[in-house]
Amino acid sequence: MSTAADTTTHTSTDRTGARTEEAADVIAGARERIDTLDDRIIGLVQERMAISAVIQEARIASGGRRVNLSREMDVLGHYRDALGKPGTSLAMTLLELCRGRI
Repeated sequence: MSTAADTTTHTSTDRTGARTEEAADVIAGARERIDTLDDRIIGLVQERMAISAVIQEARIASGGRRVNLSREMDVLGHYRDALGKPGTSLAMTLLELCRGRI
């Protein structure tokens, strides 16, 4: 059974979890910035994947292996040093995305 409350439009405080309109406005603005950053990050990851494919193609064409494990260890260390332990997980995900597209 539907009630009047069921058809009420959600307010910005409902959508953000904030308890005041001022906080909801801050959260909404920050979320927009995060969404923009996420779009940029996705674009950069896609660019990284394309560049990685070029590297892999060149390595394979020269008789080498598709993956260079010492390079991957450098990448893991770089992300770990910059972001701590979660950086290692992020780097692993990036490396996984960038491997084997050939």
